[in-house]
Amino acid sequence: MATTSKQYKAIGEDLWKGRTEKINAELFALTYGALVVQLVQDYEDYAAVNAALDAMGHAIGARLVEDFLARSALARCADFRETGEVVAKVGFKSFLNISPGVTHSAPPPPPPPPSTGGGKAPSTAGGAAAAASPPGSFFTLTFDENPLAEFVELPDAALAGGLWYSNVLCGVVRGALEMVRPSASRPAPVAVLIYATRAFFCAQIQMQVEAHFVSDVLRGDDATEMRVRLVKYLEEELPAGDD
Repeated sequence: MATTSKQYKAIGEDLWKGRTEKINAELFALTYGALVVQLVQDYEDYAAVNAALDAMGHAIGARLVEDFLARSALARCADFRETGEVVAKVGFKSFLNISPGVTHSAPPPPPPPPSTGGGKAPSTAGGAAAAASPPGSFFTLTFDENPLAEFVELPDAALAGGLWYSNVLCGVVRGALEMVRPSASRPAPVAVLIYATRAFFCAQIQMQVEAHFVSDVLRGDDATEMRVRLVKYLEEELPAGDD
């Protein structure tokens, strides 16, 4: 039976309350703010700062996902829509104690294939998962609260320069989704789990996504929204040296 959005919310609550080490929220926000200020001073270019925050987040997400999977014991998501629910209801809740709203959208349907003169219709590549969530599918996360942005007011130069203050979160989402995902149908034995530390499970699925903010209350917008778009499913393979 598929897990419902309400059940995912309960899982996220349980992880936050009982299985997550916590730090002072004010210290967390001020430390992140100091990091952004330092990057601005180092790069003197807001586009470069955005890229640096995204890269930092990608590295963080790639590491956090293993801890997340170990603590949540969630099975593989059936499609990109379910991935969005897990990211919003479980991922953000378990680490930041926030539950952004999530809305889902699909790409426009492709044009019909040309007639083959009565022959068989061309097959569709990509498998069941790709068929359920084709490249171009996306979800939008709407943040009613953002612990990174507490006590923050962007100067005019940052607004004009295009700074996305919380861009590290985009990198975290990208890094996590590009890493391994567990498979409910092929559980790995304990010996493999110990040996394949980078693989985490024998079976895996990875997603290449694009993640970026489309609006931010710090920039004068009505809401803070992040868009996550599926680019493609990556090949299922163990990292080099783990076979």
